[in-house]
Amino acid sequence: MTDTATPHDDLRSPSGFDLTPPNEEERARLEADLDAEEKRVLLSHGTEAPFCGTLLGEKRVGVFCCRECGLPLFRSATKFESGTGWPSFTKPVDESHVHAIRDTSYGMIRVETQCARCGSHQGHVFPDGPPPTGNRYCINSVALTFVAEGEALPDPLHRGDGTA
Repeated sequence: MTDTATPHDDLRSPSGFDLTPPNEEERARLEADLDAEEKRVLLSHGTEAPFCGTLLGEKRVGVFCCRECGLPLFRSATKFESGTGWPSFTKPVDESHVHAIRDTSYGMIRVETQCARCGSHQGHVFPDGPPPTGNRYCINSVALTFVAEGEALPDPLHRGDGTA
């Protein structure tokens, strides 16, 4: 880091978003803004019931952001109907925005997806999606916030990351 660099310069995604994790004070503020179901899914790695999520039928053009920290995770152009009961996407906005973690809970081997900035649980990714990626990111609606194209992205960390 040079003398003119900010502390966040080395933690930018290729698409320009600040991936610096929230500090303790910021994390406490973000978590205080979550309701009980959001806390269960995002912080305790829960899963919402299938076919109940509010974003399952969302078809407008825009971006799906992390409910906790606002980082853009998926574009509507990559959303598809998987028939599984959860919003499904073929790829993230930026590969560096989603962390893949090996998950061996419930006697299965799966890949959990977490927000790369705040570490919140989003869902899982499976290798049974449509072309071109062959991936199905199966994400909890409650873990996401939808932002229509042209609207300001949520910015609860005051990082100034732009519009959808």
